[in-house]
Amino acid sequence: MREALAGSGAQLSGPAELSIVLTDDAEQRELNREWRGKDASTNVLSFPQIEPFGPVAGILGDITLARETVAREAEDLGKPFVHHFTHLVVHGFLHILGYDHLEEAEALQMEGLETQILARLGVEDPYAD
Repeated sequence: MREALAGSGAQLSGPAELSIVLTDDAEQRELNREWRGKDASTNVLSFPQIEPFGPVAGILGDITLARETVAREAEDLGKPFVHHFTHLVVHGFLHILGYDHLEEAEALQMEGLETQILARLGVEDPYAD
């Protein structure tokens, strides 16, 4: 976790806990419908329990990943499952910290952080051509 925080500029201010849940497409679809109003499965969802860009301590939140979708995407992208999984965990964690990608400038910032963090973890840039 310290690696991801170092890449994002966030400050760890005490003990922290993050839940990562592997689920299936059906459960992920239900979560996406219930919390985001979108009736479709998705690869990763984040449920922050801290204020965006606030102190990083305590229970940070939950990240859920639809294993079937992650495996299918990794295969379609020609990437090892563990690399795609790691990318999505980092992506979800940045959402927990308050980052988003709705606007182009936000997306570029978040993708840049993902790339830096993943490089420190030995994973290739997921956005490279």
